[in-house]
Amino acid sequence: MKLSTALLALALPFSAHAAETLNVAATAVPHAEILAFVKPALAAEGVDLRVKVFTDYVQPNIQVAEKRLDANYFQTKPYLDEFNKGKGTNLVTVTGVHIEPFGAYSSKHKALADLPEGATVAIPNEASNGGRALLLLDKAGVITLKDKTNPLSTLRDIAANPKKLKFRELEAATLPRILGQVDLALINTNYALDAKLDPTRDALAIESADSPYVNYLVARSDNAASPAVAKLARALTSPEVKAFIERTYKGAVLPAF
Repeated sequence: MKLSTALLALALPFSAHAAETLNVAATAVPHAEILAFVKPALAAEGVDLRVKVFTDYVQPNIQVAEKRLDANYFQTKPYLDEFNKGKGTNLVTVTGVHIEPFGAYSSKHKALADLPEGATVAIPNEASNGGRALLLLDKAGVITLKDKTNPLSTLRDIAANPKKLKFRELEAATLPRILGQVDLALINTNYALDAKLDPTRDALAIESADSPYVNYLVARSDNAASPAVAKLARALTSPEVKAFIERTYKGAVLPAF
């Protein structure tokens, strides 16, 4: 009995200081890279950050909602709002981290003015990023939208299409891979970077630095305020992360804090 008590006493200090595991979903670039950067700092605070990389925008939210993962870091608030509405989930933003200016790319043309009549343009096939793509084309003067302030504009909301562009709506992750098959593709910066495109050099049109499409750390309403998630939020908005983003991505990704 005395031996068991002694062993228990020896075990308590270790269990009291055991690291808490935090499982976070992310897309590869830049999200998983930024999370890898903060992993040592979190370990020093008693959080074992484990990152699961996804190539799509659906499973990261589903797995957090189903409590298979604790949080995710890959999306904008307009996308999250649309996802919650469509899937009946209740995911919430924790903190904004960075902005990825959305761009238009082509392997066939050097300027938007070079697009021929009837050119094929590929855009993401979900409401948030599809609307974002159309807003960028409107701002660049390629098309005219009925409402230039509607972030969820669809192809039905195009008021003028002078070049009679033909639109293809495809899964966002596939757009870099089909770049050679279309005249223009509107690509999220994380997928552009993953495909070795340089948004500051290769994009024919790109959102300005004041883009409202901030990428957020997202969790559930029941764990968003937990100590581990709070520590991750603080780490992601630290001066060290700001310097890392500026140094690593050179304007292709911008700190949002």
